Amino acid sequence: MNKKNVIIIMIDGGRLDRALKSKIFNEIKSKSAFFSQTITYGPHTIAAMHAVFSGTYGTRTGTNSYWSTYNFKKDRFKTLTEYLKENNYYTYADLINELVVPKQGFDEFVVHDEINDDLIIRHTSLLQKTADMVNQGKSVFLYLHYSKIHTGIMNQVLKVYNNFSKEFFDNRKTNEQRYDDLFHGAEHYLENIMKKIKELQIEKNSLILIMSDHGISVGEKFGERAYGAFCYDYTLRTFTYFISNDFKPTEITSQIRTIDFMPTILDYLRIDLDPKYEKLDGISVMPLINGFGMEERTAYSETGNPLDKKEPPKQPNTKSLRTSKWKLIFNQHDGTKELYDLEKDPNEERNLVNQEPEVENTLWSQLQKIMNSQ
Repeated sequence: MNKKNVIIIMIDGGRLDRALKSKIFNEIKSKSAFFSQTITYGPHTIAAMHAVFSGTYGTRTGTNSYWSTYNFKKDRFKTLTEYLKENNYYTYADLINELVVPKQGFDEFVVHDEINDDLIIRHTSLLQKTADMVNQGKSVFLYLHYSKIHTGIMNQVLKVYNNFSKEFFDNRKTNEQRYDDLFHGAEHYLENIMKKIKELQIEKNSLILIMSDHGISVGEKFGERAYGAFCYDYTLRTFTYFISNDFKPTEITSQIRTIDFMPTILDYLRIDLDPKYEKLDGISVMPLINGFGMEERTAYSETGNPLDKKEPPKQPNTKSLRTSKWKLIFNQHDGTKELYDLEKDPNEERNLVNQEPEVENTLWSQLQKIMNSQ
């Protein structure tokens, strides 16, 4: 018997707060195991998606920055795609550029034209191709990258402003509207994709993951006009919808990490981890999906703040460790720390460094251990 198909629909730059208010996303939520507190490893696509596909932080895999795709240690870390390929899946990726996910294991690895391609037409045709292959008795892994939010931000923000442009930060309402317009495009895309999946009856024998790699600033913090400079929740906290006929629809508020996706998928498919490769940082969250409790794991994130430079540094210089209650941020570029009580201060506006020494020291010790694990 063939294993279930796996479809990942990645909404590049999708903000959690918009998804929570969206009729279309909430319809999907009503049919999903929805995780409302998922933390990405990297608030930019390359590091984020390599962590998803490897189940491991970039501190260990080598892909920890905009520049480090080719540093991925493929001899030491086996990807989700490789596991599926070994289990007779046909593997296909349609994505924004060839750097964002590891290539190994893909039968087809296709880059779309993010400016000109109609992704609804393009991706519904790929779903038709998937259905045809399934009807021929094949199992399929399909990765669909919705890039239009990214494209809009690139053209309307990144090419127009820098991280310290007063005009950007003084016009929060304009920033909100700009982002909302782009997010509406993602809603329209997702509505059509899910309609096609239902029409083709693909969902009957598939695991579908709808996710975001990171959020995007609308001007919350001076010094970050989009993403990739800071480690605040508006870019780190993402949305996650696991859809399967085997899953009871539920909202799960426990903190998980995007590095947990790969071991969760493999656990669901009953594919064993390969002992010849290094241990993952992520763990399966199938117990949470099945209604059981799990001990919360801390979520590590890092990025390269460009500061006053035009390009981000080769190595991350801003790092954070998060629990569902606390977050410690270490700005390595100037040695400063920030500590936030996320329950009382979800917008991270009151820095409690030196005010909660026990919490700070515990998180700092754990953060240093991860930073030194390269």
